[in-house]
Amino acid sequence: MEPITAPITRPASQGPGSSIPSASANTTAEAPPKPALSSDFETFLKMLTAQMRNQDPLNPVESADFAVQLATFSTVEQQVRTNDLLETLGDRMGAMGMSQLSGWVGMEARAIAPVQLDGAPVTLTVPPVPLADAAQIVARDSTGTIVQRSDVSIEGGTLQWAGVGPNGAPLPSGRYDLAVESFSNGESLGETPVQVHGRIVEARNDAGAITLVLAGGQDVPAESILGLRHPDP
Repeated sequence: MEPITAPITRPASQGPGSSIPSASANTTAEAPPKPALSSDFETFLKMLTAQMRNQDPLNPVESADFAVQLATFSTVEQQVRTNDLLETLGDRMGAMGMSQLSGWVGMEARAIAPVQLDGAPVTLTVPPVPLADAAQIVARDSTGTIVQRSDVSIEGGTLQWAGVGPNGAPLPSGRYDLAVESFSNGESLGETPVQVHGRIVEARNDAGAITLVLAGGQDVPAESILGLRHPDP
């Protein structure tokens, strides 16, 4: 007799509206429903018992086949339960992260992000470039076009960027990508991102990823925040 590999079909005498009495029918409404996989596992055990009772004595099913079927169903059941547990833990950790990050709202963050220019000077932190003998801030608009260059100290530090173009006129309001290009004997050594300062106005969970929103509207991943401080009074 071959091992049972398909569910037991409903007898012909039971129509679509018929019901099968079971012990679970007497449970109260408050009792939580059993997981579907758990019910399937119990059905499998009933099927396996029926198989053992009705097998051909002259051609019995090998005990190893029973063991394989039991092990397979048990493994799947445990995997589903583990996945449910991990999902629950993930939700709890996400909620915990949000509760902790809620304390960041209102603080000034330092992060690598685009600059939102609205006519007021923007606070920047410029990294030092010790191997260079000159450095410049390079500003690019949304199209990637360089719209401004200005000399900065190779020692780095915090400064106010006014967003003034080569002709001395203020740059249009909008977002700009800033970087520090370093030079040695006139040769470019490459660019390093500039760190932007901004007040955090919102912390949100986007599909499990914690995102912080700065006052200028920039979305910054939580892991990209390099520093926090209370804003100046």
